[in-house]
Amino acid sequence: MYFLVYCAMRVMGKREIGKLSMFDLVVSIMLAEMAAFVIEDIDKPLSHGIAPMLTLIIVQIGMAFIGLKSRRLRLMIDGKPTVLISKGVLHRDEMRKQRYNLDDLLQQLREQNVDSIGEVDFAILETTGKLTVFPKDENTSNGSSSSGSDSEGVSSGKSKTEKNQIDGFPNIKYEGLPLPLIMDGKVQDQNLEIIQKTRFWLKNQIQQNGIMDFKDVFICSIDHNGKIYVSPKDDKK
Repeated sequence: MYFLVYCAMRVMGKREIGKLSMFDLVVSIMLAEMAAFVIEDIDKPLSHGIAPMLTLIIVQIGMAFIGLKSRRLRLMIDGKPTVLISKGVLHRDEMRKQRYNLDDLLQQLREQNVDSIGEVDFAILETTGKLTVFPKDENTSNGSSSSGSDSEGVSSGKSKTEKNQIDGFPNIKYEGLPLPLIMDGKVQDQNLEIIQKTRFWLKNQIQQNGIMDFKDVFICSIDHNGKIYVSPKDDKK
């Protein structure tokens, strides 16, 4: 049964080994269950497990070949990618449809070394659950980087720790950011304490973006440069 399952995974293609689609995941689970069904009861003949496994493999390969010709079938089986961010704007309706929360989004952005949602041109949730991120053009988004390099030259005598600290936020280091300050209209007071700021300061920041109350903010975050990103709950904003 071990060799049969191994051969089945090889026959179905290398895509099974990597990121699995929903259909691939179901097939893999069913193969494992069929193999376990025979292994657990040695009185049952191997044909009781081999026959349904071969049938499932044939169905999977057949669907894969048909999918090569029909994009409609591929979309029905695997679904389609979902755009979660475009031009730095969050698509919250799509996040709700995919049951994809802010913590998931921020975690996957950090995994790709993205500091802030504002730095993202497009973010696409693939059918495998992976987030593909296209950052904004460095020529337009790194306007402050040149001044940062100048300041680093001036402070060359400082320690390495001090170089990694952010101007205006002496107790914050690059590794700890970005920090969400407001999520779903709720202020993250513990993160405000980290950057040594108050709710009064935070309210001034969101008011500069045309938002009067915390409850009207979907997400507000700060990156390692001290730049504030605000996305309102109102889709019209």
